[in-house]
Amino acid sequence: MKYINELNEGDRLSDVYLCKFRQQAVTRNGKPYINVILQDRTGTLDAKIWEPNSVGIADFDTLDYIYVFGEVSRYQGALQASLKNVKVVQEGEYIPSDYLPVSKYDIKEMYKELMAVIATVKNTYLNTLLTKLFVEDKAFAKRFSENSAAKSIHHGFVGGLLQHTLAVTRLCKFYAKAYPMLNHDLLVSAALLHDIGKVREISAFPQNDYTDAGQLLGHIMIGSEMIGEIARTIPDFPEKLLRELQHCILAHHGELEYGSPKKPALMEAMALNLADNTDARMETMTELLENQTSESADEWLGYNRIFESNIRRAGDWQ
Repeated sequence: MKYINELNEGDRLSDVYLCKFRQQAVTRNGKPYINVILQDRTGTLDAKIWEPNSVGIADFDTLDYIYVFGEVSRYQGALQASLKNVKVVQEGEYIPSDYLPVSKYDIKEMYKELMAVIATVKNTYLNTLLTKLFVEDKAFAKRFSENSAAKSIHHGFVGGLLQHTLAVTRLCKFYAKAYPMLNHDLLVSAALLHDIGKVREISAFPQNDYTDAGQLLGHIMIGSEMIGEIARTIPDFPEKLLRELQHCILAHHGELEYGSPKKPALMEAMALNLADNTDARMETMTELLENQTSESADEWLGYNRIFESNIRRAGDWQ
């Protein structure tokens, strides 16, 4: 198939894509048309069906896999497709992995690394909690491995939550060595657990959208509650340890305006916030630069609202 990132103005479109979004609309003149967003693993493409009642347009809905025929043009600086034919394809007529963004790292190998990290946590209560969640709860382990870490911005792909969690945990293990006052077991456990609420905040692919619980509570509150639920099944789990662990989760965004119910009051919570923010921002920058359309490293990408700066790739000075 021809992936979306390979399309150019003037190309003919003749392939199967995931319908990420479908909406009826009308032009200023009152003529009906259909807005469509097509998706594959490389990105999305805005598309229009200007003749929705024509014979070649079959009934389809959001999250259907559809064969489309049309032409690619450019509108207001962005590529856009005009679709002439659409039909729904059935399971077996497409390869799902072609349509979902996936981590560049092997998911099974990443989960093995996560298991190895759990083994370094010597505190009996924390190790038991981690084992109950990541080892014994098979349904959670599968969901955690496949979930994204965000709807957009960073790690918005299959395996993104696992990839982000490991990156944050690696940074926290480095901090624990560099700053001996940090409690290694508390910090590493908090790193592994800091985003577990996202399995309930964000729906699985291909939807990858906020759930009702995600909209109403958010992953920080959900994650803290999940930890409390598991801890209460472990005999004699120390209440003080549970409070400290939950505090790290509740404070890991660092600031109230960034969604944290609490600001860091423990050194471990502060370290977790720094690690989480580092990986989120570095991955966001990585994804921006990887999606750079120009081959020139000297091209400025324009103002970015996340970084509040005009950005570009550094030169290769080797």
